[in-house]
Amino acid sequence: MLKLKVNGRSQQVDAAPDTPLLWVLRDSLLLTGTKFGCGKALCGACTVHMDGNPVRSCSVPASAAAGHAITTIEAVHTQRVGKAVQDAWRALDVVQCGYCQSGQIMSAVALLSQNRKPSDADIDNAMAGNVCRCGTYQRIRAAIHLAAANLAQEKKHA
Repeated sequence: MLKLKVNGRSQQVDAAPDTPLLWVLRDSLLLTGTKFGCGKALCGACTVHMDGNPVRSCSVPASAAAGHAITTIEAVHTQRVGKAVQDAWRALDVVQCGYCQSGQIMSAVALLSQNRKPSDADIDNAMAGNVCRCGTYQRIRAAIHLAAANLAQEKKHA
């Protein structure tokens, strides 16, 4: 049995230690918002946060996640930055097919959690590991800028 902290809750899962975290999340915990894309940590569809940092859950053994706080797309809205990113995504109608978007959002939240005023180069660098086959990169970048602006406005009014 592995003990994991996922979305703020301690969970016990019956999985082999080398099972990728992605499959523990999807199959054992039924958190299916995290998607399987390539299985080689190249596309970013499976991105989750481990202690606030984006990781590719398809390449992280579940045993390596033990003792760390895991956040998935299902709970990212409970954080101020996560809500701002999701609101910006909706406002700019970023999603086309949507398959990659949970990973895109998780990477965007990680970026804005550390850099509230990212340049286009910062965004491109942070999002480089996330592939969108529909090509919504311009809308993704615009949504990240919008989320950053909205977070800055919130801070002024707080």
